[in-house]
Order: sequence, then C-alpha cells, then structure tokens
Amino acid sequence: MTASSRPAALITGASRGIGRGIALALAEAGYDVGINYVSSKPAAHDVAEACRGRGARAEIFHADVGNTSAIARLFETFVARFGRVDLLVNNAGISLKVPFLETTEEQYDSIMATNLKSVFFCTQAAARVMIERGTRGVIINNSSIHREVQLPASSVYGPIKAALEKFTRHAALELAPYGIRVNAVTPGCTKVRGNEDTEPRGSLLRSRIPLGRYGLPEDVAHAVVFLASEKASYITGASLIIDGGAVLPAGLLSRYTPGPES
Repeated sequence: MTASSRPAALITGASRGIGRGIALALAEAGYDVGINYVSSKPAAHDVAEACRGRGARAEIFHADVGNTSAIARLFETFVARFGRVDLLVNNAGISLKVPFLETTEEQYDSIMATNLKSVFFCTQAAARVMIERGTRGVIINNSSIHREVQLPASSVYGPIKAALEKFTRHAALELAPYGIRVNAVTPGCTKVRGNEDTEPRGSLLRSRIPLGRYGLPEDVAHAVVFLASEKASYITGASLIIDGGAVLPAGLLSRYTPGPES
C-alpha cells in the first residue's frame, strides 16, 4: 500500500472502552491507526470506520497480545501495512475481581499475560522497529490507580499495575539513547460501559471522588495525545494520573466530605 505522510499508531485492545477513545482521538490528531482486538471483530470494525470518518487510515489487527508469537505476527503485519511505527499505546488489559484466597494459578497467569507480559514484549517489538528505522517514537502504557490504592479482590491486578509503572521507567531509561520516549497514563474510575457510576458500588465511589464524577475514555485519550505530541518531547518515564483526584484522600474508599473542615 502507498505510504502515508501521517504518523502511524498501534493501539492494543482498541475495540472498546478507553482503547476506542484513544483510537478516535489519535485519528482526530492526525495519526493513521491500527486497532488491535482479540474477540470483538464487529466492534473493531466500528472503531475503524469512526477513525476513517476523522480522516485517518485505519486497519484492524486480530492478536492475543498475551502471546509472544501473536505479538511478533502483529508487528510484522502492522509494519507491512503501514511501513512504520511512530506510536504504540499498550492499552490491552483485563480486570478480574476475585478474592485473594480464591485466586487460581490460571486466573493469575491470564491477568499477568495480558496486563504486563504484553506490555513488555509489545514495547520491545515496537522499539526494535523504531530503532531499525531511526524513528524517535513514543510508547504509552495504560496503567491504573490500582497501582497505589488497595481495593478488595484486586490482589493480582493492583500489583501488576504497580509493576507496569516500574517497567515504564526502566524502558524509558534504556530507550532514551534512541530518542524513544516511554510514559504511562494512570486512569481512575472510568465509564467504559456507560452505567458504572449509577450502580450501587459506582455511586459510592463517585461520591468519594473529589471532582465528583467518573472519568470518560476521552479524558484518558486527551492525555495520550498530549504525551505523544512534541509538546511533551521532554517527558519520559512519567505517569500522568487521570482520576478526578480519587487518590488524594487517604483511600478511594475513605469518606471524603468537601468543606472547610474536610
């Protein structure tokens, strides 16, 4: 295919939720986009069409990024179609809420593969392409405030997100000599289904977020666009928290009462 003058971005787990919002925002910002999905092909097609409506070239890529062989094929195919990788957004992730004493090895391995192993090896694959082509690229990892708040039934997910942010800093250090920047975005409670903040648990959490609302996918997407831009050219190894102030109180589940005595 004819190479485009637009930079090329690959977003993992981009068929819905935050990944979808990131794909749309990048298309709006002038990127051609690759939309990775694992199970929802119709949804991936819908995202691609929406990106094309914003003037971007958009392609969908099926791959389970928790598998290193699938990662290798994903990047081989992406580079064959786009000819370059300017931006990688490691967004794919699963959140399985299960009590610590009931967590199985299979559940642990599944979360680890999708939420951390995929980030490590997708980052490695993207960096190799960038270095080979002399691209001063950007890699952005999607983390979570679970990295620092302790919520029930998150004893696998939370520690993995903390590890992801540590990895972000290590990758930033090692890739800086090549002009490749690596950063993270750290969302808090975010509406990806549309009704999370009206359910009983969501209403409770919303009442304890200082800014008084759940985040939206576009809140995270705007941060990704900024971190990928030249305006952030001196930022690497950083994590941008996008949580409405949720981690400011002693804990997200701690009662927060605004006012002079709070």
